[in-house]
Amino acid sequence: MTTLRITEIFYSLQGETSFTGLPTVFVRLTGCPLRCSYCDTEYSFYGGERLNLEDILTQVASYGARHVTVTGGEPLAQPACLELLAALCDAGYRVSLETSGALSIEHVDARVVRILDLKTPASGEVSRNLYDNIQWLQPHDEVKFVICDRADYEWSRLKIEELGLDRRVAEILFSPVHGSLAPTALADWILEDRLPVRMQLQLHKLLWADGPGR
Repeated sequence: MTTLRITEIFYSLQGETSFTGLPTVFVRLTGCPLRCSYCDTEYSFYGGERLNLEDILTQVASYGARHVTVTGGEPLAQPACLELLAALCDAGYRVSLETSGALSIEHVDARVVRILDLKTPASGEVSRNLYDNIQWLQPHDEVKFVICDRADYEWSRLKIEELGLDRRVAEILFSPVHGSLAPTALADWILEDRLPVRMQLQLHKLLWADGPGR
């Protein structure tokens, strides 16, 4: 029987990506091999509860939502995540996956919207970026850059050009790290350089200071 270690399953508004504002069920898997400097979900690194796939699907269905986001931690650190993603798609949900980009997305179900996070230098994990993943991105996928400072911004701007991201994915997302970079500064840089990106703030943090739905 397929089981996964789950930190939490909850219902809230999606706070990021092109799905911002949509009622969504979040399935947060436990564990992550990265330690990004700005991580705000350290509580998902350890512990959790082992649930079988059927129980996970039952809990997700209980909320009656159309959208499901599988996140972490790093969800792909658990191999059974691939089966979970496929099962959610089979059940008719619109499914997104939030992944660090350090593990391969090659075998993720093609129906899933992959939100691939390219780690910037100030994250402390830039060396973990698995650039082979770029070839597996599909036109409906999205790439996210979490930006701490001007150096991160310049690195991200160059990566968009180097990897041809504006021609490869639906959205390129720029997020300022709260407390490290003023959102207005990032907005000004984007406009000055006419970058083809979507700037985003974390809606759930604006609504609920302690996290989505809490």
